[in-house]
Amino acid sequence: MSHHSSESQCPGCAPRPLSRRDVLKYASNGFGLMALSALMSDKAYASLAAPTPHFQPKVKNVIFCFMPGAVSHVDTFDPKPKLAELDGKSFDGIYQVGAKKETNRKWVQSPWQFQQHGQSGIWVSDLFPNLAGCVDDITVIRSMVSGFPLHPRANLLMHTGRNTGGFPSLGSWVNYALGSENKNLPGYVLLHAGAVPPGGLENFSNGFLPATYQATPMQADGKPVVNIEPADKDPQIQRAKLDVLLQEDRQFLQSIRSDDAVESAIQNYEMAYKMQSVVPDVLNLDKESEATKKLYGLDAADKNKRLYSTQCLRARRLIESGVRFVEITCPEVYGENNGTWDQHTELKKGHEGNAFITDQGITALLKDLKSRGLLNETLVVWATEFGRTPHAPKPDGRDHHETAFTIWMAGGGLKNGLVYGATDEVGMHAVENVTEVFDLHATILQLLGLDHKKLTYRFGGRDVSLTDVHGQVISGILA
Repeated sequence: MSHHSSESQCPGCAPRPLSRRDVLKYASNGFGLMALSALMSDKAYASLAAPTPHFQPKVKNVIFCFMPGAVSHVDTFDPKPKLAELDGKSFDGIYQVGAKKETNRKWVQSPWQFQQHGQSGIWVSDLFPNLAGCVDDITVIRSMVSGFPLHPRANLLMHTGRNTGGFPSLGSWVNYALGSENKNLPGYVLLHAGAVPPGGLENFSNGFLPATYQATPMQADGKPVVNIEPADKDPQIQRAKLDVLLQEDRQFLQSIRSDDAVESAIQNYEMAYKMQSVVPDVLNLDKESEATKKLYGLDAADKNKRLYSTQCLRARRLIESGVRFVEITCPEVYGENNGTWDQHTELKKGHEGNAFITDQGITALLKDLKSRGLLNETLVVWATEFGRTPHAPKPDGRDHHETAFTIWMAGGGLKNGLVYGATDEVGMHAVENVTEVFDLHATILQLLGLDHKKLTYRFGGRDVSLTDVHGQVISGILA
């Protein structure tokens, strides 16, 4: 097979280098199997030095429980008794998103009761009866602000530090900096139930980083990972076919210039080959005790709850097996494709439904990690993209609210049982220890032993970072 373009060349001129389109054109029958041959035998591709953090880390892994759609802070972790006093009275401000302006709005009290829990006395609403028992192990930040009241842009900001696509996600940056502790598993895994949050797959993209650092998706229902099972069940037959391709693949690689896209694709196929035998074993929950399955809620009658609980248990097994960064997203049950927590109407139905689906699984994850001694070396982050308004045109819903929302974290290096920051008496604005998404990212990296200012990648003629020119480590929550 010729490795040069079939297009005519000027007399006396050297053949032009292959473009990426040429690469795909000429390798269409064998490209997908390159990593299943030459690179499985070529140690040069595995000779990179192990990544090291900038300083001593507090945790080794991250589990990011993302709640797309915007969870209402004033109905979950930030009680506002003043809203009960104002309930039904006119809101004298103007609510605007884009060109939309509304003036006929009223204050809306929370339909749920709040109680203090644990020795720390952290307030939690009735939405999370299970998590309420773990408040002494979490750190609540009530003073988050987003700056973008639109789901796609806010989701991208929470994941990538930018409000537009094309930039690496937090998980990709962590994977790039630290890699996986298990050479047979990816460093960044996305556990989902079929739904993609607004902003799309850009939320989990490698951006301009090599493609090896993007998220590897694993679904809750059916086969976790598709297209990694070998066509030949007999490993000897598969190996024989790969050996046939070995020499040609090496010659092909030597005939072209170094290409990051090609090399990344090769490494991704190599990882897929390795995952064939490892992933089924890691994700096999049959090995878990019945008590553990019951703890997570795998016996729940509700399918969506079972799916979410399955992913929570898988998250523990993945980080236990060396995966560096795991994200869990929610099944899309409510919210009309804008994120399942997006309740402009039917607030009670939607928030109660989502809390029912997620509360037991996340609580079980915290308890399970703690009982195994893994919580000290794992950072669990529960976050949404922004909050919801304490006022609305109708009393059965809340709208987008970027000037105040709540997230919580748990794990090593944090002050447990702490509430950090505060909003005003009605939850309109963060007023104490105002915390931006950049600050959250800087803090997560700090706990992993990474300096957010030093973690950079050369792109477009400059050294680009996750936090750009922003971000301060939230020192007030660090132990």
